[in-house]
Amino acid sequence: MVFNWEQRKLSDVANHRGGTAIEKYFDDNGPYKVISIGSYGLDSKYVDQNIRALSNDTTDGRVVHSGELTMVLNDKTANGTIIGRSLLIEQDNEYVINQRTEIVSPKENLNADFAYTVLNGPFREKVKRIVQGGTQIYVNYPAVERLILELPNIDEQKKIGDFFKNLDTTIALHQQKYDQLIQLKKAYLDLMFPKTGESTPQVRFADFHDNWEQRKVFHYGEKTYGGGTPKTSIKEFWNGELPWIQSSDLSNHQVYNVNVRKKITSIGLEKSAAKLIPKNSIAIVTRVGVGKVALIPFNYTTSQDFLSLSNLKINKWFAVYSLYKKMQKEVNTVQGTSIKGITKEELLQKNIRIPISVTEQSRIGNFLKSLDWTITLHQKKIASLKSLKQAYLQKMFV
Repeated sequence: MVFNWEQRKLSDVANHRGGTAIEKYFDDNGPYKVISIGSYGLDSKYVDQNIRALSNDTTDGRVVHSGELTMVLNDKTANGTIIGRSLLIEQDNEYVINQRTEIVSPKENLNADFAYTVLNGPFREKVKRIVQGGTQIYVNYPAVERLILELPNIDEQKKIGDFFKNLDTTIALHQQKYDQLIQLKKAYLDLMFPKTGESTPQVRFADFHDNWEQRKVFHYGEKTYGGGTPKTSIKEFWNGELPWIQSSDLSNHQVYNVNVRKKITSIGLEKSAAKLIPKNSIAIVTRVGVGKVALIPFNYTTSQDFLSLSNLKINKWFAVYSLYKKMQKEVNTVQGTSIKGITKEELLQKNIRIPISVTEQSRIGNFLKSLDWTITLHQKKIASLKSLKQAYLQKMFV
């Protein structure tokens, strides 16, 4: 038998309790984790800010029980990225709410997991349409609880709630694995390259024992290239066939994933400082976005924010990872005023140690490349699962 969904006000299916200012009860030794505006992640998961509160008459009355939800009623900006988000609490006597957060307690005709999905999905879009304020927006709960929910019967709610809970768990597991791999990569980058003042790394592949040689960056390639930007006001310079790379096209954590969004024409190349750079060159951001590095597998051009090394003299994957590590180290000490940066002359004179053996270079480069590809697979899986979730939300909640 198919049952029609009903329209109900939030107040018909949930009770509520409001928060209050409890800052004066904050204490590192308090038993309660505090839920305030900073506790709501963009994934609608709890963010622990390590703020604790004491137990007393004021806080005990605002403790959240298992199966209840909390909803944030304001936002730090006008963008609305946080306002209306809800957390589902699954532990008793662990969390207490601060001001501008409301406890939403489902009645018997509202399943908690279903409520979590709906409140963070279609219902939140309704909340965002009734916000007030300017630079810091807010809503009042009396207005929120008058908004309409579309509800199936309680059995169908449970099935829908369980479905999205399992999907969220799968996403969280992939995110956890992704985060672990990022930390693993960071650890290997620290261990597989010599520390400052040392000539060998802490971790090496078997059968390699020689000291690493010190080289300047300009020794990496036979040729270097700068970049430039054709005049954006001249249409004939743009939408051509030549990839034109800018800093925002590169990733902070990957050395091969480049998202080219603009292309220039041959005349745009000719009439600007841009240069045509051969494939398998390394593009290094030296100004805006300094620290990003990528191996480019196709012919390309760049903005003036880049230095590119071409006709590489060492293994290309070792080269790009060693430069990435070097740039990450330099990023916090680069020169510049309003724009952080490092001059191309300074960069080319930087010293980097490299193994004498081309085989060792290759082993290191291929190992890190494989690790990065695994990271990318998890990243794509997370994106795919999130897209799947959005598709189901749109189909289930019309």
